[in-house]
Amino acid sequence: MAISAGGGGQERPMSDINTTPLVDVMLVLLIIFLIAVPVAIQTIDKLEIPIMESIESKDKVENLLLTVSTSDAAGRSAGEPGFEGATRDGECRIYFNNVAPVDSQELYDQAFERLDKIVQAAGGPDAIMQNPELIPQVHIRGDVNAPWRCVAGTIYNVQAAGYPTVGFISNPVDPNG
Repeated sequence: MAISAGGGGQERPMSDINTTPLVDVMLVLLIIFLIAVPVAIQTIDKLEIPIMESIESKDKVENLLLTVSTSDAAGRSAGEPGFEGATRDGECRIYFNNVAPVDSQELYDQAFERLDKIVQAAGGPDAIMQNPELIPQVHIRGDVNAPWRCVAGTIYNVQAAGYPTVGFISNPVDPNG
């Protein structure tokens, strides 16, 4: 067995690439992007609800339907006469089961009571966990002009009330073009 210890006194240029500076540069770029991306996302001014093909839900339980909108420039809500459409700077309006207007506390209370009745009817928390199909979902229909703060507050309240699944309703695609 022999070990080469230097090549007989001749010095040759080293042909290995030093990857340490490359790794350092990549880590710095990663940190820059981690800081810059949330700032860029928060500056998005217009929230568009996607238009996609709708598939009818086959759930056996009745899901909770919520509509999120805002008041118009004059402070009128969607059901009032003369409503001119939601504005980005308007007050948040949440409609429980797409009909009854509620504030944040009422949304939490009514959503909790509704879910509690469903859990009790199923035989309690252990029974409903055995059959997750009995757990209702929350479907949110958000106005295109409703700011994200209204939608996020709605999501927070229903998840705090115990609903594990929150989804969004979009405008369906016209199959005829």
